[in-house]
Amino acid sequence: MDERSLAVTRRSLHGVAELVLAGPQYRSGGGIRLRVVPGGFATLADPGVRVDGDRLVTPTGALPLTGTYGELAAAAGLEVSPLDDVYSGGPGVLPADELKVDPAATRLLADAFARGDAALRQLAPDATPVLWPEHFDVGVTGGKVNYGVSPGDDAIPEPYAYVGPWTPQTGEFWNVSFGAARLLAELPDVLAFFQKGRALVTDPE
Repeated sequence: MDERSLAVTRRSLHGVAELVLAGPQYRSGGGIRLRVVPGGFATLADPGVRVDGDRLVTPTGALPLTGTYGELAAAAGLEVSPLDDVYSGGPGVLPADELKVDPAATRLLADAFARGDAALRQLAPDATPVLWPEHFDVGVTGGKVNYGVSPGDDAIPEPYAYVGPWTPQTGEFWNVSFGAARLLAELPDVLAFFQKGRALVTDPE
């Protein structure tokens, strides 16, 4: 997968997650949490919309992820809604920005989320994985440790799994500033990675 195409698609999907799904859901009182679904991600409450590959699926039909975020939201009967007043991170896109989505990249990212969601549900059966619109990753928290899968970011441009203890750790397993991260392309068993991280965490508190 071309790194540039992946980055552009990831940013566009991140923008849809915030401006078209989480934003309208938050303004209607449903919070900002999203969920992983086959082919992509979806709201938890009204409006009942989801991203499936390179389409936005609404109760009345499917729309291609083209045009601007504002145009896409309007076509879906929604009001585009940034979340700048909720958090300081996010995709950094504007309603007038154009979406640019590569179908192959959407499939790769959807697969990353699906693998992460499945592994997290096995790791923590009593927790519900959340796709957060701020950092655009799916994760759970347990025992002062964050576990999740990211579709990539400025520091790590490919999808990766991570274990992020709240307290700094030492040892060869911990290879990034926030804990441990492994590229999904090089990780055959995401659950095993999470479990190893959980077993190695030491908390001085």
